[in-house]
Amino acid sequence: MKTLKFCASLLSILSAATVAGSAQVAGEHYNMADQHRVKAVQDTETPAQRDARMAWWREARFGMFIHWGLYSIPAGTWNGKQVPGIGEWIMNRGTIPVADYKALASKFNPTGFNAHDIVALAKAAGMKYIVITSKHHDGFAMFESKADPFNIVDATPFHRDPIKELAEECRKQGVKLGFYYSQDQDWTAPGGAAYKTGNHDRPNHHWDTAQDGNFAEYLHKKAIPQMKELLSNYGEFPVVIWFDTPTDDMTPELAGEIVELLNQHPNLIWNNRLGGSYKGDTETPEQYIPAQGYPGRDWEACMTMNDTWGFKSYDMNFKSTETLIRNLVDIASKGGNYLLNIGPDSKGVVPAAEVERLHAVGKWLDVNGEAIYGTKPTLFGAEAGSFSKTEKDKEGKPKFIPAWNWRSTTGPDKVYIELFSWPKGSFHLDNVSREVTGAYLLADQNHTALKVTKSGNGIDVALPAKALDSIATVLVLSTK
Repeated sequence: MKTLKFCASLLSILSAATVAGSAQVAGEHYNMADQHRVKAVQDTETPAQRDARMAWWREARFGMFIHWGLYSIPAGTWNGKQVPGIGEWIMNRGTIPVADYKALASKFNPTGFNAHDIVALAKAAGMKYIVITSKHHDGFAMFESKADPFNIVDATPFHRDPIKELAEECRKQGVKLGFYYSQDQDWTAPGGAAYKTGNHDRPNHHWDTAQDGNFAEYLHKKAIPQMKELLSNYGEFPVVIWFDTPTDDMTPELAGEIVELLNQHPNLIWNNRLGGSYKGDTETPEQYIPAQGYPGRDWEACMTMNDTWGFKSYDMNFKSTETLIRNLVDIASKGGNYLLNIGPDSKGVVPAAEVERLHAVGKWLDVNGEAIYGTKPTLFGAEAGSFSKTEKDKEGKPKFIPAWNWRSTTGPDKVYIELFSWPKGSFHLDNVSREVTGAYLLADQNHTALKVTKSGNGIDVALPAKALDSIATVLVLSTK
């Protein structure tokens, strides 16, 4: 994960959900070619076909990201020194030689890994799908690979395929499974790309001659064969391929070879980070929530619970349960999905702080999930905040100032108002585009009717003295 060079200006302004120390891409909207030699499914399907292919994903709204690999062994520290930045980038940020980094594999024995428990954790949190790093930029495959021996089955004392075990558990527990795959950057395979960090100022940004080689050869010998394995060896999974950090090496022609493979799996969903100017299915804002979402595009905000994706032993800057729930609500209100990360340690154990928060989010969703799953964006919009008339962002554009009083999501015959700040006496809406026939609080098991007073196109809903949930109480407006 790493912030990419901007290919075009941001479509949206960072909101208060921005987190310092961002990784992969900040959700930039890339310039996409209108024509490719190899057309992707997105270029040939009808709107109805696309709606059918994306239906489960749009319903889900909430997923688990898992960043796990060899980088969990140093856990942010190399040769006794803490290495700045995100945990999974330690090889690059610490300028670690290839041989030294690959030697970590002999020490990787995550006997605490339990696929059942991780899938059960996702379910308990209310997450509908999981995306795990099958290979990150360090080049280490977290699955059995005949294409390259630098993998968890062949190179470690663990000798198990956690991807296979997760697939089996996801199948049993009714959770969908997707794979993150670093198709472009690979710091241990000859020819793999690398981003510039620090004094890595050679044209290819390599810091070890063992990394040198031909990118197309790397793609043909390792990346594409491994993607074939991932797409063929796990039954109905993956349902998602999550690409990352494309460089200029990934030309439209080379990306087209990957697209030819993806096209053999027509129900697959994949993001906008393949490269070669392919647009993919989803925008991927990272570590922030766009001010107004991406109208007309499917999108997924990927975010960490602390400041790192891969495990760092000393990163204790965990977001509160309140922040996580309100982020989920904010994202859903703008039509997006929330892909929230966990970073297991070198034993495969999920940090207790992450487990605790996910269970708390799940308890809120047990009561209020109706207001999140399968909903559409707000009918209103101004509740999210407004653009400042005086303050500018880093690009010199008006800065978005979020408001955190309430959000709204929409169902076929209901409007959900997620109240963060409890109004005194009643909740007022100036303009409602639907006829409101009743109101109640979702957390009230009896759905006791609340008095609705209409005034022109607006309404007032009488509320009890106290909120039923201090983080977010959902007011339901029945409509027709």
